[in-house]
Order: sequence, then C-alpha cells, then structure tokens
Amino acid sequence: MVGLTLEEIDSGMESLPESSKDLTPEKIPVLEDDYENEEDETLLERLLGLTEMFPQSVRNLSYGAVVGCKNGVKNFYGFSRSAAWILFSTSTILFAPLMFEIERVQIQTAQLNQQKQVLLGPNSAVSGGAGNPLGPGMPIMPTR
Repeated sequence: MVGLTLEEIDSGMESLPESSKDLTPEKIPVLEDDYENEEDETLLERLLGLTEMFPQSVRNLSYGAVVGCKNGVKNFYGFSRSAAWILFSTSTILFAPLMFEIERVQIQTAQLNQQKQVLLGPNSAVSGGAGNPLGPGMPIMPTR
C-alpha cells in the first residue's frame, strides 16, 4: 500500500455516468407509502380475514376437525391420568407386602448367620452358606 496512488485505490465510482451514481445503495430513493394511516392487524384478525375466501362448508369442516382434535387430546390426557393412577396405586398395594416379606426373610437369615458365628466360631457361618449346592448342613463332596 505504500506505493499506491489515489487512482489505484479508487473504487471506480467516479468513472460512472451521473445517472448510475444515483442508484448506489446510499442514494436509492425511498418509496414512501401511506402505511402510517393503516391500523396494525393482529394475527387473529388476518386469519379471520382469510377465512372469507373459503366456502362455509370448508370452514365448518375445519372447525369441526380442530374442535375434535382438541377434545380428543383432552380426553386422552384425562384417561392417561386415570390409568397411571390406577396402575401405580395397584402396583404399590400388590408389591409392597412382597418387598416387606423379602426384607424380613433377609433379616432373619442374617440373624441366623450371626447366631451361628457367635456359637460356633467365625468360619462356621460362611462354610455352610450359599456356596453349598446341597444346602446348609450338608457336607461338600471332594472333586478330583
């Protein structure tokens, strides 16, 4: 940029005829319409205005479809709420006693193992436990 003259930097706008200079983006004349006198329409007003171009039967059919979809979604939501309440409350009533019984059996087994450990020594509770396929108290046969 050190050795450039003014003509080399010029964009070429000076060489255009006078009529094309007036159409640069800065100089394009703005067309002023009388939009200020019109009232702003809402989206609902525009949609209602568009409905006038359709016959009454099409309007009634589309209205019925929209109302039917709305009622269908509302009914499905109500049904799903009721079904979920019935499902979860029934499963709680049915499975809670089972879970309590399983927990009680596990606690009893732990207490029995603790009693064996106190009475027979620290290795007795482990040796006759779950590793024996024949059950507790049965001797394990040696394998070859």
